[in-house]
Amino acid sequence: MPNIKSAKKRVLVSQKKALQNKMLKSSLKTSLKKYEAAVKSGDAALAQSLYRDTVKKIDQAVAHGIIHKNNAARKKSRFTLMLNQVSG
Repeated sequence: MPNIKSAKKRVLVSQKKALQNKMLKSSLKTSLKKYEAAVKSGDAALAQSLYRDTVKKIDQAVAHGIIHKNNAARKKSRFTLMLNQVSG
């Protein structure tokens, strides 16, 4: 455990940020799984509403540095293709 006040604060801040990152990542994964399940079930209306939510979560994860922007672009592209197959 650090002895210096600023080092103690950094430990607390880093623990707090790690929890926030974990929360965001978990929320993203849950959203991805729900969307993929809706697409597999063939429910176009549910998939459409979950698509918007999922894309929003992906963009938030990029903004917070949880995932890389190219990874996000790939996911959004794949999800758009999946949505088009269900809708069309």
